[in-house]
Amino acid sequence: MYNFKEIEEKWQNKWESEETFKVTEDKSKKKFYMLVEFPYPSGAGLHVGHARCFTASDVQARFKRSKGLNVLFPFGFDSFGNPAEQYAIKNHEHPSIMTHKCIDVFRSQAKSLGLSVDWSREISTCEPEYYKWTQWQFIKFFNAGLAYKDEKEINWCPKCKMGLSNEDSQGGKCVRCDTPVEKKLKNQWMLRMKDYSEKLIDGLKDTEILDKVKTAQINWIGKSVGAHVDFNIKEVNEKITVFTTRCDTLFGATFMVISPEHPILSKYEDKIKNISEVKEYQKEARSKSDIERTDMTKEKTGVKIDGLTAINPINNKEIPIYISDYVLMGYGTGAIMAVPAHDTRDYEFAKKFGIEITQVLEEVTGKPHENETHKDSIVAVVYDEKNDKYLTINWKDKGGRLFIGGTRKNNESALDCAIREIREETGYDDLEFIKETFKINHHYYAFNKDKYFEIESTGLFFKLNSDKRQSQELDDDEVFDVEWVTKDTILNEVKDELHINTFNYCINEDAMTGDGVHINSGFLDGLNKEEALNKMYEYLEENKIGSKFTNYKLQDWIFSRQRFWGEPIPMVHCEKCGWVPVDEKDLPVVLPNVESYEPTKDGESPLSLLDDFVNTTCPKCGGHAKRETDTMPNWAGSCWYFLRYMDAHNDKEFVSMDKMKYWGQVDLYDGGMEHATRHLLYARFWNIFLHEQGLVPYSEPFYKRIAHGMILASDGSKMSKSKGNVVNPTEMVEKYGADALRLYEMFIGDYSKDAAWNEDSLNGCAKFLDRVYNLGETIIDEDIISKENEKIINKGIKKVSEDIENLKYNTAVSTLMTMLNEFNANKKITRKEYRIFLQLLNPFAPHITEELNEKYNLGEELSKSLLEDYDESKIIDETFTMVVQVNGKVRGKIEVNANTSDDEMKELAKSIENVKNYIDGKEIIKEVIVPKKLVSIVVK
Repeated sequence: MYNFKEIEEKWQNKWESEETFKVTEDKSKKKFYMLVEFPYPSGAGLHVGHARCFTASDVQARFKRSKGLNVLFPFGFDSFGNPAEQYAIKNHEHPSIMTHKCIDVFRSQAKSLGLSVDWSREISTCEPEYYKWTQWQFIKFFNAGLAYKDEKEINWCPKCKMGLSNEDSQGGKCVRCDTPVEKKLKNQWMLRMKDYSEKLIDGLKDTEILDKVKTAQINWIGKSVGAHVDFNIKEVNEKITVFTTRCDTLFGATFMVISPEHPILSKYEDKIKNISEVKEYQKEARSKSDIERTDMTKEKTGVKIDGLTAINPINNKEIPIYISDYVLMGYGTGAIMAVPAHDTRDYEFAKKFGIEITQVLEEVTGKPHENETHKDSIVAVVYDEKNDKYLTINWKDKGGRLFIGGTRKNNESALDCAIREIREETGYDDLEFIKETFKINHHYYAFNKDKYFEIESTGLFFKLNSDKRQSQELDDDEVFDVEWVTKDTILNEVKDELHINTFNYCINEDAMTGDGVHINSGFLDGLNKEEALNKMYEYLEENKIGSKFTNYKLQDWIFSRQRFWGEPIPMVHCEKCGWVPVDEKDLPVVLPNVESYEPTKDGESPLSLLDDFVNTTCPKCGGHAKRETDTMPNWAGSCWYFLRYMDAHNDKEFVSMDKMKYWGQVDLYDGGMEHATRHLLYARFWNIFLHEQGLVPYSEPFYKRIAHGMILASDGSKMSKSKGNVVNPTEMVEKYGADALRLYEMFIGDYSKDAAWNEDSLNGCAKFLDRVYNLGETIIDEDIISKENEKIINKGIKKVSEDIENLKYNTAVSTLMTMLNEFNANKKITRKEYRIFLQLLNPFAPHITEELNEKYNLGEELSKSLLEDYDESKIIDETFTMVVQVNGKVRGKIEVNANTSDDEMKELAKSIENVKNYIDGKEIIKEVIVPKKLVSIVVK
């Protein structure tokens, strides 16, 4: 094995001493900004997951330089926040001391990988010269009216003793310590992030952010278009406004549900007769997380408010008001109109509390035809509990298996009609009526009548009491068999939509949640969803009882943390002036050096105990004031770190505008999916605001965002200290070398997917590099590309380049391995061929390739040289003939080569005149390619 330790140390020292990768703005070159998420400097050090994304980013940076781009590839540390503080508390060491020790370890580990980072731009969010500008930007938010303090019920972690944003408490648990969160009323700094919901959605259109990241953000923002509707309260001069996306179903609103936190409960406490019961329920709700409260599977609970009644504004009907924990104060208005016929949760609630259910949407089945005859009908389902079978009539080829159906006669009720039809068609009459189901609007063709019908069908469910029967009373055209069958037979054989849907409504307790035409809805009757919504929007606004409204689930960002290790919020409170920002000349507000930094018992910030820090003067009036003692969340510094990299040592401004205009958006940002709805969303919001303030030249900070998979343990489980299966990259570097580790991390599998660690494969990569090293001993002293190797070289340049561009690192490495095998098979490689091969390998294994390039005096350092383009004419393989078949018969031939894609082959085949004769005007069912032999087209 070659001496990788000596080689890697040599080149890392050379790059550092010569500042090889230091970069400045160069307008003569096209720029490329490669960003990798900067790490939290924890005591655990880097892990092989870090090594994977750092190496991939370095591959991109080195490759882009080889294509002539001016590359910014910086590095830094996300060093403030709860993770660092928790580790410090656990190890009884001051966060500042511990953090700087960890940074030193992280930096050393990162450098040992041979990253081509411009280390002169290193930043750390906990340094005063950095967070001075984080504080400066917070003041910009405050001056713009986007930072405010408000008492809100927040997510509270009892272990970390601090407030959490919704993003930091997904799943009902603290993202840091996994402790179930509680609700707590707290005065907190907030940023008006909700106001930016639409901009955060729209901005994604102009980026190449990974689709699954876009989807995660859009879902988290939760845009809903609907209406605000005002319900007057009968007993008091008050109204409750609800938000609904289906105001077209207002005629079906038979009760209202409000959140246990709704302010009307305290405002009219004296009017509520069962206030003690209400308060007890409120107490229970406070002990549950939002996740628990909105769990669709949990039993519905609630309390009817005795003393307050709502008036449905569309029909003036009095409806009861309930409180229930499944309604959250933080979403919409904290109140909903309940339409139990068409919402699953409302349906379950209504069933439990015996509330009226009014159907206002009628499902449409079948296909409408002209000249239909309308009638009111029934479909009856009869269940024999003793034998677990259902009554059907089998029309065989005249309509298949159905339930009993029929037309209602003059003034006949649906129930009377069903009993009559069951008796006439089957003879059974000893029945127990169970329930009536939702009406369905059905269109069908009656074989025995030879007519098209449009019916409003009512479903009815019965149980058979006994098998006592009368004689049937059938018309001449009613020829069918009466058969009792199992549920499985029904599900397999009843094909008619009306009948199978009625059956499902009979045997299942559920709402009708699909769309349809409106019924029991006055001026909306007969309209579809879109028509009815538009008409209802008009009605609400004309009658001043509501208006169209767009709602978002996204909440304002809770920006306060009751912790020591964070950026001090640069605000003071004056009895006379209120909240006033610190003068810019007095920034930064430096985090004081204290001995006690642990969370306080009362949940206030440790800074609140420091009189010298707290007591100050008001910047506005000069009077006595008190400094804010909460600190910023750990996300604050990471909201703009990518900007500071552009101008890391500027003490006059947060970033020079000229530098921002040159480096522009981050071209490629590599990070984890876990940050899709936290850091990535916060950073976009922050940058959009800065752009509006004229502080940055572009709204969206990241043009392209990708996400990498995790490195798993060898058994496919997640690596963890408790399992003792964590792989330390430093140990792997010591054992195999940085180049071998880098190569293996890129070869381990699809970069976007998780991959299991396999040290044998790492050893295989080390052996591959040995072979590369030994190949140099066979080179021929010629600066040409030989005839024997020209195809290998040119195909290699093309494939490796395209794979790096497309993030297919594993197949790029595979191509390099194939090239080495081909060189060895040809037993010949020239100096020029060897150098090009080393250039292709360099992004993955920079140390050994630079060493071999220098050893054999092949040319300029690879990190400073350009990779030549491939010659297309040298990679075209010999052509071969493929037969073209249409429906199994030969109709032509095409000439192709190895570079012809499948799609190109299909188009060539379909362009043959004789083939056109057999496919024009027909539907192509299938196109199959048998490599180098056949293109088969199947049509009908």
